[in-house]
Amino acid sequence: MSIRHYYNDAYTTEFEATIIERLTNNDAPAVVLDGSYFYPASGGQPHDTGTIDGVNVIEVFVRESDQAVVHVLDGEVLADKVAAQIDWSRRLDHMQQHTGQHILSAAFAEIADALTIGFHLGTDACTIDLAIGRLDGGQIAGAAALANKVVWDNRPITSKFIPKSDISNYPLRKVPDIPGDELRLVIIEDFDYNACGGTHVRGSAEVGLIKINKVERVRGQVRVEFRCGQRALLDYAKKETIINQLASDLTCAMEDLPHNINGLRQELKLANKQLKKQGNLLLQMEAERLVEGAQQMATGGNLVVQVYDRRDANELRQLANTVARFGECVVILGAAGNPATVALARARSLEGDMNTLLQQILAQVDGTGGGSATFASGGGFKATVAELENLFSAVAL
Repeated sequence: MSIRHYYNDAYTTEFEATIIERLTNNDAPAVVLDGSYFYPASGGQPHDTGTIDGVNVIEVFVRESDQAVVHVLDGEVLADKVAAQIDWSRRLDHMQQHTGQHILSAAFAEIADALTIGFHLGTDACTIDLAIGRLDGGQIAGAAALANKVVWDNRPITSKFIPKSDISNYPLRKVPDIPGDELRLVIIEDFDYNACGGTHVRGSAEVGLIKINKVERVRGQVRVEFRCGQRALLDYAKKETIINQLASDLTCAMEDLPHNINGLRQELKLANKQLKKQGNLLLQMEAERLVEGAQQMATGGNLVVQVYDRRDANELRQLANTVARFGECVVILGAAGNPATVALARARSLEGDMNTLLQQILAQVDGTGGGSATFASGGGFKATVAELENLFSAVAL
């Protein structure tokens, strides 16, 4: 089993080692070193990447059978004694996020008595799941303020292994169920003791900033999305760019954005209401014109058949229903295009099954659709105006 140097030193990124085993993992070459600073994926924290003798390390994991650290490569390494290098930007990012998680979890435990039961370190944001049904705004703000105060205090962060028999001597929030006789503690001075095998910064100030971005309920618990350090800075920069652009577009100060946007929302709501009213009036006028040109059917009632060169499907269906109600009609409307749309309707006082008529039409073009005796619609086929007119002329009324 190789020595895991990252437990005691998370800052070394270049080191030399000896390959003590060669193997394959999913057809990719892999090696085990006599000692490694590469962090393997575990505990919610992703693995490190980097190179071994210039060959990319694409995955690092702990082999369950003997706890060896396996480095999966994208090519062969020929030498036995190798020089390795860890991607520091990725390592530091993970250290900032993971240490920030410890601080934030401890803050929620203190402020809201909410224990962390899950942690995910994603490529963009991190989340913790809290064993609590709900958090109010004061608790969220309080936890964020406490977490950032701990960051600004620059409290020392250390780690050590202790016998499991000594666990009762430390104020752990949660005791993990892991094999072995020892437990690794990560200690944030005068604030938090947590059992953890991850990589962490030496002082809390290196976390830089902890920013809560979203809080939501998930399966009866609370999920908190957050970003730390460089991620939080980039997130702030992106949002600042958006806010400045909005303020420029609306020619107002940043502080006035909520008021101005709400005003625009109300104006849009009123405009949409008026537009819908005008649209309904125009549709009613169009329905009246169609009824004026209706043909009388031998079975009684009027028949309206009309084909359009492309028309909104919802509008076509609405028009069919309006004509049927207004003119005591059977209505067959179509809109050419790819896909084409067909809408059929009849007044309730008339006889006939619109769904049956629709199926007669669709059977000729392999279309899809359905409805009821009084209204049916479909499409899913390509047709020109002339082709739709031919389809409608073949309908048996």
